[in-house]
Amino acid sequence: MKHVSVIGCGNMGGAFVRGLSKAGGYEVTAIDLDPDALEGVADAADETTTDSAAARDADIVVLAVKPSVAAAVLDDLDLRADQTLITLAAGVPRDFVAAQTDANVVRTMPNLAAETRDMAAAATREGITDDVRALLDDLGEFVVVDEEQMDVATAVNGSGPAFAFYLIEAMKEAGVDAGLDAEQAETLAAQTFKGAAETVLQDERSVDELIDAVCSPKGTTIEGMDVLWDSDADEAVRAAVEAAERRSRELAEEFEDE
Repeated sequence: MKHVSVIGCGNMGGAFVRGLSKAGGYEVTAIDLDPDALEGVADAADETTTDSAAARDADIVVLAVKPSVAAAVLDDLDLRADQTLITLAAGVPRDFVAAQTDANVVRTMPNLAAETRDMAAAATREGITDDVRALLDDLGEFVVVDEEQMDVATAVNGSGPAFAFYLIEAMKEAGVDAGLDAEQAETLAAQTFKGAAETVLQDERSVDELIDAVCSPKGTTIEGMDVLWDSDADEAVRAAVEAAERRSRELAEEFEDE
């Protein structure tokens, strides 16, 4: 059984704690200075503590703090060379972290679906180990990329859930406006996105081919797709991803100055 310490139990760190608990095979220690954050994950963690020194006992340490406090937290950590440190903080370069610890470092960008083990994550090629691969695999799907690609990965899968939530809400509201109960509309919209995503992952056809498969000639779907094709919806989504990528690069530049 692997011992994992998660430092920072807010939204992303908490999702890791709960996801690892559901996966089984992990002894999880949750570390946070905020008692409320620890209370929120107490049911999923094997141990909760405010003392970062507890991370010394772990095989894998997950650094799930905000980029603005990453340097301060790293100053307090005293990890060994036989430990692995997984960082989740957006824009924090791997080299910056590696210079402050003896542990092996791998930079990742997961998302909140780690809690339900449906996570999409990117991990840097440098530093990744079989244990890290197994952990990420237990929480969902992941890809290994060069670090230069982490900013766009941060935008696509890290920020992406919020973009998907936005689109789900738009579909839900359209259903409500047309007479559906709000709870029914939300279930239909969310499950539709979930099913569509699984189809993309498991079907060998391209996304365009899948769209064609749903669009019967003179049917309902083609009428809706004509509206989307004539709109700027795809450009708006691209612009959202580009804005998130740009911010990730800005965060990385701040660490280059330190």
